[in-house]
Amino acid sequence: MKHITIQQLSMKPDRYKAHFINSLSGFKSANLIGTINDQGQTNLAIFSSVIHMGASPALVGFITRPHSVSRHTLENIKQVKQYTINQVSEAFYTQAHQTSARYLREHNEFKETGLTESYIEGLRAPFVQQSQLKYALKLREIIPFSVNDTQFVIGEITDVICEEQVIKNDGYIDVESLNTVSVSGLDSYHLSTRLSRLSYAKSSSATLGIDIHGNPLEGGI
Repeated sequence: MKHITIQQLSMKPDRYKAHFINSLSGFKSANLIGTINDQGQTNLAIFSSVIHMGASPALVGFITRPHSVSRHTLENIKQVKQYTINQVSEAFYTQAHQTSARYLREHNEFKETGLTESYIEGLRAPFVQQSQLKYALKLREIIPFSVNDTQFVIGEITDVICEEQVIKNDGYIDVESLNTVSVSGLDSYHLSTRLSRLSYAKSSSATLGIDIHGNPLEGGI
């Protein structure tokens, strides 16, 4: 095993350091965040920092980079207080990656990448039509982090659009069957292979394997 100190890492080129540190957190979800501003200009950007925060209320957060340059996603969310999160699948991951390019505000990332805007009644922010699992959120809070000038955006889920057959009886969503991709580092995309589902962990009993529907498996894991 190689031991690398932060002092040794600091001697490397910036791009090397960015790849290295971004790889340490392992696999991350790949999501496209769709927004619109008060002038009706839409924006689409890929994020790998989306995290679950709680189920009741249904809160999801994500990290935005320092506001040292124009951040269209953050600016639009502040204006409209609504946005969408769209999971990326194998069918359009290269187009999703292209949204990380720095387009001018007047350039529409949907049109630039060949993705399609879609809308539901009562919501201004655009969904990605190609995404098979997506949800809308209303802004609840933005928390600035002084340690590195990033900001943590917290939203409450208001609407979910999902392929019905992947929602199991116990509420589990089989994202793997949607060919959902994950990200490692800055630019490596992956498909997943499920090992198993496991029973709710209790100190009084051993962990058991359960099937895709949440039923106990015969013979354990």
